[in-house]
Parts: sequence; structure tokens; C-alpha cells
Amino acid sequence: MTTIKFGTDGWRAIIAQEYTVDNVARVAAAVSQWVIDKHKTPLVVVGYDCRFGGKLFAEVTANVLASNNIKVLLTNGFVSTPMISLGAVKYKASLGIIITASHNPPDYNGFKLKGEYGGPLLEENVKEIEGIIPANTPGNLKDLSLRSFIDKGLVKYIDLEEMYCKHVEKNFDLKLIKRSGLKLAYDSMYGAGQNVIKKLFPEATLLHCVHNPSFGGTAPEPIERNLSEFETLIKKEKNIDMGLATDGDADRIGLYNGKGHFIDSHHIILLLINYLVNYKKMGGKVCVAFSVTDKVKKLSAKYKLPYEVVKVGFKYVCGVMISEDVLLGGEESGGIAIKGHIPERDGIWIGLTILEYMAKTGKSLDELIKEVLKMTGKFAYKRIDLHITEELKQSVLNSCKQGKYSAFGQYKVERITDLDGFKFYFSEDEWLMIRASGTEPVLRLYSEASSDSSADAILAAAIKVINKA
Repeated sequence: MTTIKFGTDGWRAIIAQEYTVDNVARVAAAVSQWVIDKHKTPLVVVGYDCRFGGKLFAEVTANVLASNNIKVLLTNGFVSTPMISLGAVKYKASLGIIITASHNPPDYNGFKLKGEYGGPLLEENVKEIEGIIPANTPGNLKDLSLRSFIDKGLVKYIDLEEMYCKHVEKNFDLKLIKRSGLKLAYDSMYGAGQNVIKKLFPEATLLHCVHNPSFGGTAPEPIERNLSEFETLIKKEKNIDMGLATDGDADRIGLYNGKGHFIDSHHIILLLINYLVNYKKMGGKVCVAFSVTDKVKKLSAKYKLPYEVVKVGFKYVCGVMISEDVLLGGEESGGIAIKGHIPERDGIWIGLTILEYMAKTGKSLDELIKEVLKMTGKFAYKRIDLHITEELKQSVLNSCKQGKYSAFGQYKVERITDLDGFKFYFSEDEWLMIRASGTEPVLRLYSEASSDSSADAILAAAIKVINKA
């Protein structure tokens, strides 16, 4: 049998290779044992997104849990990851499970675990579950009948989409947003956020808001290179004020201004801090992943907010959010959570927060960005994934660990930090970060500088040095 390993955010594998009914049942069996050990009367919320086989794999999971006398609340259609996390809180569940591979290509599916607090299950708990996954499929799956478990009251269908929409209506001034006349465009990337925006903003301009498990042949990750069709639409329409995109399970955000210019996560995080503190008079710690711009530290200092940097992976941000008073938790890849919601990434929630910010101030995204950059200074941020041999990857990592890099071309290293990867500072405003993929022969290179051309030049210099390693 396949060895099943949970990565930064869940277990993911290729459908019909490692991601099979039998292997999903093995994971569900381990979850059953764990949740029974931890809770006297366990209750688990189970759902799935728009991926191929999602309903089947969710029903297999529900069957295995119910066969262990665990009560299951099963979604009556596809849902986003934040809906499962919110559902875990609203229904006071012991655990949430969503069948999703998030932003991975369409041939993948996955299995994410959510804690009773409404965010990623903490790493130590995931490790406990991973450690008790049985070597073989539990029992005879064909003998398990969902219908019989429903009749016994062990499985019950719930509508998490309706619950989520009502939660949005309670927490946002939707009337103000609509009165403002702001025009919203939304690209669900064929993902699980599509119906929410259709319901809440029927007048929005929609793209890829139909069910298509192949995602149109593009991985549903809301990064600039995957959103060219959306960018073209915004430019063509000419009356759009904000373009919102979310990934396959709608926990990550992609954002565009009315001119069709992509706004990265770093600028979104700065916008949110400014709105929450300056306009909503909120406070709390700012917690960001190691790869996020240092401008966040500068803005946090200006507002006298506690600031913490954690390893890459939202579970580390969540760990801080559930134990401290946190205003915002964020990462470079578009996953952001804010106070007043759940300790979970939520692309739609963050998008609506920005839209409300625009409606309340009467300002465009460009004007709001200009306002915050007056405090932090302008910056450009770039990232590339370098596909190399495993041998070269390890050679570069060893050179990083041994402190062999004192310069990258003309860029002289002033100091290095190594919380999760290696950040080489050339000045306070210019740096390069090298971080390895844990599963592939890939090096991720990140750079920050005062302009796009400078950030690109840093990456080019780094690639030259790496290729000589």
C-alpha cells in the first residue's frame, strides 16, 4: 500500500494513481480513531469542492466515519474550504474534512483537515493522524451503505453554502457596497466560490463560474500568469472597479484594479491592515509567513502593532491566531485571514473586505494603495520557481547552510535570516530569498526591491550564481 504523507496543507495525490477510494478510506479510518480518542461524542463535518470524484470520495469518508459510530454532517453539494472551517465552528464539530487539492492541477485531489476552532488542524495533530493510517483498507467498503447510515441518523446532509452567505450578510454592509455603484468582476477559476458570488452579487461580471472539474486545463491558482483571460475581460469592460479571483477551493485571493493590473498579496495585506486599524479602529498582532514583504513590519511598527514572522504554511499562522489576539494573518501565496472571521484563509471574505473598504472611503484601489505606500515606501516583489536537478538543489542548499554566498553578482550580502529557507539582505529594502520545495527538484526564488526592474535583476543575478553551483 501507498505511504500517505500530509504536506504543508493536507494530503494531495493524482486521482486513480495514489488518490483512490481505498487510500481515502485508510485516511478516514485514521481520522476515525483519532477523533474517537480525542472526543467523547465526536461530530465531523465533511465536504468536497468541484474536483473530479469529490462527491464519491466525501461519501467514502462519511461511510468510514459512520461505520465507527461517528456522527457526520455531509454537505449537499460542492463547498469551499472556508465553508467547512466555518461549519466546524457553527456546528460545534470535533473536526472538519474537505476533499480538495486546492490550487493543484485538475488531475489531483486531496484531503484537508480542519480543527474545531475553524482553521487548519495543527501540525502535531496532523502528525498523530498520519502516524496511525492503517496499511490496508479498513473492512469491506462495499458493505457500507450511506443510505443506511442516514436512516440511523449517523449521517445528515447540511447546506453550508446558505450558512456562509448568511454569515457574510451579517458581517458586511452589502447595502452600502451596492449603493456605492462599485462594479465587481469575479473569476472563480471554475472553483467552489462560484455560487456565493452569484447569490450575493447577481449583478457582478462573472468568468469561469460553471462546474468544470478540468478547470479549463489551467491549474486553479489565482496568480497573474493564470488569470490572463480575466485581465483581458477587465480591460475590455472598462467599467470594472475591482476584479476578484479565487482558487479551486476559494481560500486564496487574486486581485485586480479597474485597469486590469494585478495586485499581489503583499499589497493586499498592507491595504487590510490600514483599513482595519485606521478606519475600523481595530488592533491586534500581525502574523505573516517568512516570504512576506518586510513592509508589513514597517506598517505594523507605525501602528504599534505586535508583529511575528512564522514558517511558510498557513497552519503556522493559524497556530498563532488561535492562541493570541491577532488582527491579520497572511502569506505570500494569497492566503489571508483577519479578525472577526475564522482563523482560516478565505479569498471571498478578503475580497469583500477590500470592496467594503472602497465603498466606505469612496476611493479606488489605486488611491488606497497610494495612501498606504506613503507610509511604507514603494516596493516590487517577484518570485520564480527554478526547476533543476535534485543534485543541484541540494548543492545550493548546502552552500546556503554553510554561509558560502557573500554576494549574488553586484549584490553584496549584509545579513542572512533562515527561519524557513534563506533570506539574503543586500539592504533593508532589497533582499533575495531561496527556499526549496519539500517534494520536487524545485528552488523557489523570491526578491524584493524598489522597482520591478531591480527585483528582476536580483533574480537574474541569483540564477547565474545557482547555475554555477
